[in-house]
Amino acid sequence: MKALIGLEDGTVISGYSFTGPGEAVGEIVFNTSMSGYQEVLTDPSYTGQLVTMTYPLIGNYGVNEEDMESAAVFPRAFLVREYQAFPSNFRASATLADMLKKYNVLGIEGIDTRMITRLIRKTGAMKAAISTEDLDGESLVKKAQGWAGLVGRDMVTRVSCKEPYFWSPQGPAAVQLGNRDPEKYRVVAFDFGVKYNQLRLLSDYGCQVIVVPATTSAEEVLALEPDGVFLSNGPGDPAGVEGVVNNLKQLLGKKPIFGICLGHQMLGLAYGGTTYKLKFGHRGGNQPVKDLTTGKVEITSQNHGFCVDPDSLPPEVEVTHINLNDGSLEGMRHTRYPAFSVQYHPEYAPGPHDAEYLFQRFIDLMKESC
Repeated sequence: MKALIGLEDGTVISGYSFTGPGEAVGEIVFNTSMSGYQEVLTDPSYTGQLVTMTYPLIGNYGVNEEDMESAAVFPRAFLVREYQAFPSNFRASATLADMLKKYNVLGIEGIDTRMITRLIRKTGAMKAAISTEDLDGESLVKKAQGWAGLVGRDMVTRVSCKEPYFWSPQGPAAVQLGNRDPEKYRVVAFDFGVKYNQLRLLSDYGCQVIVVPATTSAEEVLALEPDGVFLSNGPGDPAGVEGVVNNLKQLLGKKPIFGICLGHQMLGLAYGGTTYKLKFGHRGGNQPVKDLTTGKVEITSQNHGFCVDPDSLPPEVEVTHINLNDGSLEGMRHTRYPAFSVQYHPEYAPGPHDAEYLFQRFIDLMKESC
């Protein structure tokens, strides 16, 4: 089924849908991971986006229940050079097309993904419209230009949980506040669009994890008597999320805090800093980051389009990690309070395991504070 893509700069690209009819509008971005497309699709941080994979052959190992990073698929469309409809993998329980159809997400193939990637790198992430129904390029360009975009919008409320829950090896479970495990650290995790592997690793490192909605107040968090507070990843512009920064300000200094991705950005705002939109973002499983405290270089998994401005941070906040591709801030810590964060994804899934040590750092902070 023929499909057209219209970009806000006037570019029109043709392809074919492998998931049937549909139309989607969003921000078109690219991901450089060579595998892990299921984890990419189930990452809530991609809410409102049209994801292009730079690796040319996608779908060859299918999908399965074990590799889900959330309970749904979040991009509005998925763009690939060539879709493999017949996966070969003993773990596969369905095809990629089956998964996209289940969640009403457009799958587009037969497009020049290298050209799209080069265009985004040159021009920046753009608004785009994709359709199998409206095959008028000029009309699609206008739809793209008319979309509100991500800047200044609160995308977190679309993906955050509605009620608190315990994380268990089997997944989410009902919260029973009196059911405290004395052998484990209790961690309250803000759900800004959390990936399951963050919760899995916290559990593996000996934590009892209570996941709470993004709008949970500082008083409610402290009433849960946590040993530490975790700030998850999530979608969109951190400056557009309402009601979170003030809560984080009230938690600073009271409990150890560990933030990842959007959680890192929200913590930066709580410190008094500002954020800005990157030209085309960092998305993929091969991003080099330097730890300034050790001099070591980590290869990291990343997915973000916004960044904390290091020049806006107060003197008591120290930059700990930088991106070696563009020098942007990738990690920071507070020198007075037990709080640290990173822009990248130490929980991987997909991606390398170089940065998993940060979970142990969080455990050590809680141990020191108890």
